[in-house]
Amino acid sequence: MWYSETLSYLHTTNLVVIAAYAALITFLFLVIVKLYTWMTTGVYHGTTSMKGKVVIITGCNSGIGKETAKDVAKRGARVIMACRNMETSSKARDEIITYSGNSDVVLMELDLSSLNSVRQFAAKVNKQESRLDVLVNNAGVANTFGKKVTEDGLELTMATNQYGPFLLTHLLLPLLKKTANSRIVIVASDLYKLAKLNLAKPNPTNQLPAYLYYVSKYANIMFSMELARKLKDSNSGVTCNCLHPGIIDSGIWRNVPFPLNLGLQVIVKTMFKTTEQGAQTSIYLTVSEDVAKTSGKYFKDCKEGSLRSDVLDEGNAKKYWEICEKLVKLQPNDPRP
Repeated sequence: MWYSETLSYLHTTNLVVIAAYAALITFLFLVIVKLYTWMTTGVYHGTTSMKGKVVIITGCNSGIGKETAKDVAKRGARVIMACRNMETSSKARDEIITYSGNSDVVLMELDLSSLNSVRQFAAKVNKQESRLDVLVNNAGVANTFGKKVTEDGLELTMATNQYGPFLLTHLLLPLLKKTANSRIVIVASDLYKLAKLNLAKPNPTNQLPAYLYYVSKYANIMFSMELARKLKDSNSGVTCNCLHPGIIDSGIWRNVPFPLNLGLQVIVKTMFKTTEQGAQTSIYLTVSEDVAKTSGKYFKDCKEGSLRSDVLDEGNAKKYWEICEKLVKLQPNDPRP
């Protein structure tokens, strides 16, 4: 009796010790990962003023877009917040003004999944603004399982992340070309490596939206590189670069359903970048004089990064460009690079 009780006690004690060691090792691992993320994250320390400049940032009511808007507004720029949800965006605008001390922050409605909304937004901007120094194509959506098709017959993720920005960029080109040393900044992602764009099915309405987020980032990079080439060939004076912000603790993960989001939240909060850290490369490409003449490049952590050869295929990029023109119903009199 005594012997079995002793063994049971020792067994329980060992389990407690093992559990404690496992918890300690897990904690130390997460601390090391967080420290590594902090040490390797690129940070833009420049003090460049943006006074007198106009910057449009799409999807900046939260996440890295909001952090980019806060920084650019604090530098004195006129910031146009191009957002879909006007209620949450109005609150974000107030926060940006309070943080920056700059009241020249304008909120305009834009739903990138709607081609009509894109055209209405661009028409208003072209009518009321005399210049456009930077267009930051930041907005993005990541659905998990819910397949949705827009009013234009486009798959929602691809419409919001790629086709809407493609049309918007075209319609704002005259204003960008009119402004000296203007820039286009496209927020892509290294997650493009998890996918490949199928030119035979550019509007994949029956595919899993979670995978299509990666496809849209692949498309963003192809679009960015081809746009940079076209802008250079036309001597437009406009530059275009794309970037990987890092894996961010942002609202883009809110669509992950229960119970998958339980484990994800632990990973997100401990291993991902903060939105402020994730915005640094966007800010760098928007503001820094170091990249004033740089175009057709891919950046991460405020440094030029490398890309896979397949996403740099110029032949495929040209074909995809023509496909995009058809999908967004680009008209003969619409602006071209």
